[in-house]
Amino acid sequence: MKITTILFDLDGTLLPMDLDIFLDRYFKALTRRFAPKMNPEQFARGLYASTMEMIKNTDPTKTNEQVFVEDFFKRVPLDRDESLLQFDDFYSREFPGLKDEIDLKLDGWKARELMEAVFDAGYQVVIATNPLFPMLAIQERLRWIGLDEFPYKLITSYEKMHFCKPNPQYFVEICAKIGVSPEECMMVGNDLEEDLPSSTLGMKTFIVEDFIIDRGTGKFTPDGRGSLEDLYNQIRAGRLV
Repeated sequence: MKITTILFDLDGTLLPMDLDIFLDRYFKALTRRFAPKMNPEQFARGLYASTMEMIKNTDPTKTNEQVFVEDFFKRVPLDRDESLLQFDDFYSREFPGLKDEIDLKLDGWKARELMEAVFDAGYQVVIATNPLFPMLAIQERLRWIGLDEFPYKLITSYEKMHFCKPNPQYFVEICAKIGVSPEECMMVGNDLEEDLPSSTLGMKTFIVEDFIIDRGTGKFTPDGRGSLEDLYNQIRAGRLV
């Protein structure tokens, strides 16, 4: 079946950064924001544990946001309504500053050229980032690489999605939301364990190797692999895996 839709992971795929460094800076910045209210170590433990609950969730009636909020405020002695306002303010005012802390490798990076080529070729595009963050944080990271104004079919965020990678139901939900079959899609990512389970549904897969994550536990082989520039050249040449 002809590919009509390309799903792109964000961190380490379109966004040229080390995910571990980004997560370290993010957790520290958010913990500092709440340090006047509670013990930083307890806050950080709660944040991590509730993030893991999102990843493990299999309840299709709860968004990832609902899972996080319900779990987090059982773990920390914070006022829920006031704290949610603090979270929103953090993502609006402080999160953008993380760009200067994570050493983005932007020199020669072809993410914007790639996206222009993909849209010029007529593909639908989904930003299929693991939906552990609110839309504000995802749009900000897209802004860092000039990809925030493209007409994406869907951007997966924790407000919208009910599952996370590597659960195949995450990819099923994307297809249902945009009305395509998995066989029409190609998943482009950098994480062998999180992105390649999409292939169990019949999606084609491409691994971007610039910031590849290989924990040695992956069970699947991608249909294609190479640099982001290799993928750009394939799109320009009118061919996919």
